[in-house]
Amino acid sequence: MIRAALIQLRSGRDMARNVAEASALIREAAGQGANFISTPEMTNILEPDRPRLRAVARPEAEDEGVAAFAVLARELGLWLNIGSLALKGEGEKLLNRSLLFGPDGAIAARYDKIHLFDVDLPTGESLRESHAYEGGGTAVLVETPLGPIGLTICYDMRFPHLYRALAQAGAKLFTVPSAFTVPTGHAHWHVLLRARAIETGSFVLAAAQGGRHESGRETYGHSLIVSPWGEVLAEAGTEPGIVIADLDLAQADLARARIPALAHDRVFPLTILKRD
Repeated sequence: MIRAALIQLRSGRDMARNVAEASALIREAAGQGANFISTPEMTNILEPDRPRLRAVARPEAEDEGVAAFAVLARELGLWLNIGSLALKGEGEKLLNRSLLFGPDGAIAARYDKIHLFDVDLPTGESLRESHAYEGGGTAVLVETPLGPIGLTICYDMRFPHLYRALAQAGAKLFTVPSAFTVPTGHAHWHVLLRARAIETGSFVLAAAQGGRHESGRETYGHSLIVSPWGEVLAEAGTEPGIVIADLDLAQADLARARIPALAHDRVFPLTILKRD
């Protein structure tokens, strides 16, 4: 059994304060018996000013948040997924990186967000993640004593083949840390996360940013824990806080036995017909 906790945040522009607020909620969740905890995308900072973000970001080895979360995971003796951090890469661009810490405080896995969010919203907000971040190129499945975990981040949820590949490789639980916009959240958040759970017969854990941030950006919140049958087991509102659910990964096996779609993929040609 896994007692999973999602930490919902409203990260601002001060990295030290964001890490301290996340750490306090992680401690609180551990006090409620959680042995797997996940935080949202951009746990360490939500900064729309790209030059300032580049100026304050640090490489993983020098990032104070990475060091603090490693100590915290070891102290609490649990699996800690820091949904993502803005980190300095080797080139000009940043990394949107998810880290999984083991109970010994060591980094068990790293995942760099593959699919980057570039969009012009009806609200007038323009997001160009690819201008600041270097996209990852490798999907990551982590075998842990708790079970096999697939690491993803936010916009990845719109690419079902990623989750299918991870599930067919053995994943029974997905982390989907997010900083979802409000318009797309209202329209698609629940539908997409439940669909990824149903399609793969897997648990989906989506820790989210929520509310109006000091930069003025507003995120959707509603951190969700979804069962392999598509049921919402726990959901937050828009305020920072914690949601917890007990997960039995055997439920993933049962869901896949009832609908064995993962075993039914077929390779097929595509015919395009043009008619005048």
